[in-house]
Amino acid sequence: MRLHTARRSALPRALPRLLGSLLLITAAGVSTACAAPTASAVAGGAPAAPAPRPLGQVVPAPASVRPGGTPYSLDDGTRIRVDGSSGEARKIGEYLAGVLRPSTGFALPVTTKDGSDGIRLRLGSRDSKLGAEGYALTSGRGSVTITARKPAGLFHGVQTLRQLLPARIEADSRQKGPWSVAGGSLTDSPRYGYRGAMLDVSRHFFSVAEVKRYIDQMALYKINTFHLHLSDDQGWRIAIDSWPKLATYGGSTEVGGGTGGYYTKSQYKEIVNYAASRYLEVVPEIDMPSHTNAALASYAELNCDGVAPPLYTGIEVGFSSLCAGKDVTYDFIDDVIGEMAALTPGRYLHIGGDEAHSTSHEDYAKIMNHAQATVGKYGKTVMGWHQITGATPVKGAVAQYWGYDKTSAADRQQVVDAAKKGTRLVLSPADRVYLDMKYNDQTVLGLKWAGLVEVQRSYDWDPATYLTGAPKDAVLGVEAPIWAETLTDSDDIDAMAFPRLPGAAELGWSPAATHDWDTYKLRLAALGPRFTAMGIDYYRSPQVPWPAEPASAG
Repeated sequence: MRLHTARRSALPRALPRLLGSLLLITAAGVSTACAAPTASAVAGGAPAAPAPRPLGQVVPAPASVRPGGTPYSLDDGTRIRVDGSSGEARKIGEYLAGVLRPSTGFALPVTTKDGSDGIRLRLGSRDSKLGAEGYALTSGRGSVTITARKPAGLFHGVQTLRQLLPARIEADSRQKGPWSVAGGSLTDSPRYGYRGAMLDVSRHFFSVAEVKRYIDQMALYKINTFHLHLSDDQGWRIAIDSWPKLATYGGSTEVGGGTGGYYTKSQYKEIVNYAASRYLEVVPEIDMPSHTNAALASYAELNCDGVAPPLYTGIEVGFSSLCAGKDVTYDFIDDVIGEMAALTPGRYLHIGGDEAHSTSHEDYAKIMNHAQATVGKYGKTVMGWHQITGATPVKGAVAQYWGYDKTSAADRQQVVDAAKKGTRLVLSPADRVYLDMKYNDQTVLGLKWAGLVEVQRSYDWDPATYLTGAPKDAVLGVEAPIWAETLTDSDDIDAMAFPRLPGAAELGWSPAATHDWDTYKLRLAALGPRFTAMGIDYYRSPQVPWPAEPASAG
């Protein structure tokens, strides 16, 4: 198996082929068969068309699958029919058409005219079990129908439909059909309401286009939360009107001494709106009291001694700290949080709180308790790394746990005790779902301070039982962060996020009963040609039985 080693080696979005025999597996009553083309002889010696991908052969695994009946075939007469009363349904229909048109070459008009044929997107399901994000999909002769109670559910159903079509549907140039969807029905809804991914744009800066690309990749796997790490020692990435040098000076570099960059308020809103169009909520993070060298370098008065340190381009952590004894520190916190709250329509503001090694416990608690109160003042809910449980978490606060095998029992217990008192948890164990951890010792990109994290290790854990003693209902969900000390562009993100990101998404979405590595690895393997069609040069883990793909011409 080939190990991704190139820093910039995106593959062309060429036609992928799935070769090999038909794999049929069943896990917890969910069909997860892996459909693969086989060269069956037919009249005239031509190979038979490959069987449609079975309904359960998607990631994340659906909650309930009932296969059977005649497949549906997409053709040049297909229409996408949406509810005329719903502007959201219309937008989702246009989104789907935009995905399908380049590869099929079909017109796929989106219409509000009702009919029994085509792809039908329906809102207003009366099935209360679907909730805000669930959906039902039925496929048969003449039509595929997706129904949901809310637009987010309809959008998630569209992502399932994409995966049920052949992998080449993701190509950006015209491909050869047929375009069939297996017959049957499925009903699906998420296990957890918080299913996140984080992108660090502070260690290395990523353009708006690169951020949008990652958002699109998240959306395919039903991730609904995008955590954007906007400030750190190496760079400040968001314009703040009341403190303009944060961006213009603090954002002028990155790890290794590059030119860095920052988002204007307009660009940040563009990211937020784009994420919303994919039904992801943006959670901005302004890290404090440590991870603040970019801010301290921008404004001398934020330092206890009134002397600004130089900009920082290394990767060490824990050396910087806001000054707890100065009033200007709290003016700074109020101004920054206030402007971020005004820019962000989502529920959460993340205030960091990790690795404050040079901050005394007393100063840490003073700064973090003030920051929490400020978040509440501006109508948002506090999120922070799990160290905020060492301060006094406010009611409703969310602690993001990033501990790993070497985390002390006392630190774990502190988080568990806070959860028992009402603090909610998002789980991001570093030795499981930190997507920047190396796969093995030969991996060129990434770090390994939390250990080597192969694909099985990343997938094979249960959020409900991971923190022993924590109430199960305290767990909001799972988030997979990717830190950018060694990552400089989208190709690097691809190499480290894939194939681990879909597994993290499944941990957040799929019922616990479907969780099984031996069946998951087969569904994951079937995604390989889809990654290739999308231009993702992914890590070919030897733990996964990837289908053979043709060598790239030239």
